[in-house]
Amino acid sequence: MKKKILIIEDEIEIAELEKDYLELSEFEVDIEPNGSKGLEMALGQDYSLIVLDLMLPGTDGFEICKQVREKKDVPILMVSARKDDIDKIRGLGLGADDYMTKPFSPSELVARVKAHLARYERLLGSPAKENSVIEIRGIRIDKTARRVFINGEEKPFTTKEFDLLTFLASNPNHVYTKDELFREIWDMESIGDIATVTVHIKKIREKIEADTSNPQYIETIWGVGYRFKV
Repeated sequence: MKKKILIIEDEIEIAELEKDYLELSEFEVDIEPNGSKGLEMALGQDYSLIVLDLMLPGTDGFEICKQVREKKDVPILMVSARKDDIDKIRGLGLGADDYMTKPFSPSELVARVKAHLARYERLLGSPAKENSVIEIRGIRIDKTARRVFINGEEKPFTTKEFDLLTFLASNPNHVYTKDELFREIWDMESIGDIATVTVHIKKIREKIEADTSNPQYIETIWGVGYRFKV
């Protein structure tokens, strides 16, 4: 059965080009130019991935992302012609898995769609006979159940936040560059998307650190990257 992709995009020529390339890669694709109708489709149907523009008539991409993420764990690839980091930070903070700035090549879009779907399938298809747990100074990461507890209190994590925290905690005291973390968690070369890692680190710190200005778990190694301190 073909995987279904929903493109919520009001620039029809762009949407049709994206659809053509995705269909060449054996995906089934729906296009919706109106944000409000796109939100209804995203919530009412089962899609494998959503390609979501920011600036839409009706409901904008930020609100669509927020509402979809509250109800579904479908990968969301946000796209926009707006290059401001604040838009990227806001979109990723609302739970988008990735952010692409227009213009981009349709082949790059297809590559990212495939990468996100492959990672999502691996997560769903990883059977565990017993729960694998990481416990470090008050943090309990249940890798099997994909749950995180801070001093006994469960905290909600998006898919990528969980993956990034688990990777760092599984490799304590190792310093990783932002490029290395992007390749490891997103399965792609960074292509200038360093802000993606930075935003996710910020969101993780807000959930696990008592004082984000003086982090005790995820340290910033200036000029290099990050490490999980034990």
